[in-house]
Amino acid sequence: MTETVVSSATREVKIGFDRPFAVIGERINPTGRKRLAEEMAAGDYRRVEADALAQVQAGAQLLDVNAGVPLADEPRILRECVKLIQSLTDVPLSIDSSIVAALEAGLAAYEGKALVNSVTGEEERLESVLPLVARHGAAVVAISNDETGISEDPDVRFEVARRIVERAEDHGIPRRDVVVDPLIMPIGAIGAAGRTSFRLIRRLREELRVNTTCGASNISFGLPARPALNAAFLAMAMASGLTSAITNPLEAEIMSALGAADVMMGHDRNCRTWIARHSGSGGGAVAEARARRRQGRRRGG
Repeated sequence: MTETVVSSATREVKIGFDRPFAVIGERINPTGRKRLAEEMAAGDYRRVEADALAQVQAGAQLLDVNAGVPLADEPRILRECVKLIQSLTDVPLSIDSSIVAALEAGLAAYEGKALVNSVTGEEERLESVLPLVARHGAAVVAISNDETGISEDPDVRFEVARRIVERAEDHGIPRRDVVVDPLIMPIGAIGAAGRTSFRLIRRLREELRVNTTCGASNISFGLPARPALNAAFLAMAMASGLTSAITNPLEAEIMSALGAADVMMGHDRNCRTWIARHSGSGGGAVAEARARRRQGRRRGG
């Protein structure tokens, strides 16, 4: 079975078909967070620090780090945030930027094997990001769109993913180090978005044999009670083969659904993580995070 290994200087995490679902904390991202964007631009990272620690405590196995502040020095901010977060926690990081110079700065500062978020199917992007990923020995998120945009046809998105995986292999990046984002569409606008997502995730697992991730909140965009929708989507996507997601671990509803799905999928050995979370010992989410770490060490992840 395919396993994608990412690491910090001292901790290794494996994303895989037969492993517990990998939660990638989404909150270190200034998009839509005006105060955070202002603070990051000014070099004030106290909120970044608090978000990093809170997400790890809540059970995130990786943290996505995005420094996309308009008109700011994104390479500098991303480099500084990577160094800061790695001084606070040992979870691996997903270095997230649309700017190649920022990705390069983040990777140069990173200790371990990072996850690069992301590469798309545009020729220019492939030829600028993939050599960088290969040079740093990183893993990479492959987003299923190209020069033609984001297709509503899941078969088109599958072919874009196939092309990215093949091009990555041309650059010496094995497919186990390519985590495909099939691009989840908002179900409020496209009623079949859930069904087509599940079908595409199954194809990515069964035909390309790659791990998958997504921005889980896309499914509920524009709708009320979003955590409930995100939680239901993620549990169903896991049953279709989704192995990780960029989501908010501070949403108890989402984390409970993921924990329950791990139990049902047989990925929570002897239900240890579930029992630790719900037995009242160790403080709920904190106990879950500790149990996940213990389980990861036992399983080598």
